[in-house]
Amino acid sequence: MTRKVLIADDEERIRSLVVATLGSDERYEVLTAADGAAAVSICQAERPEVLFLDLLMPKMDGYAVCRELKGSPATRDIKIVMLTAMVQESDRRTAMKLGVDDFVTKPFSPLALAAKLEEMLDPGRMSVARAA
Repeated sequence: MTRKVLIADDEERIRSLVVATLGSDERYEVLTAADGAAAVSICQAERPEVLFLDLLMPKMDGYAVCRELKGSPATRDIKIVMLTAMVQESDRRTAMKLGVDDFVTKPFSPLALAAKLEEMLDPGRMSVARAA
């Protein structure tokens, strides 16, 4: 069974990096969106398990995407990981209030992103691995 993951970022090179990193793993189907409105539409249609979401995007920013997805019973269970260069505490607090599950700071390592995906998909396994 493949697990759907969506990367929503307006930078083509970021989307390509994520597709190259995760797309070679047959466990994942990697979907992409270049703006916030497309991210919402894809989430509604495809129901990915995890959304890697840029904060600053055209049409709808990451905050608006979170509000929309977490406000709908059909999409509220999608795990949202904010991809952002914005690391101010106020940005984090705002995102957490909207339902963001975690953050990955840009620039990021492809291996760190893959590890974050595993953590989001199977949080119990990662905490057991860390304790060992």
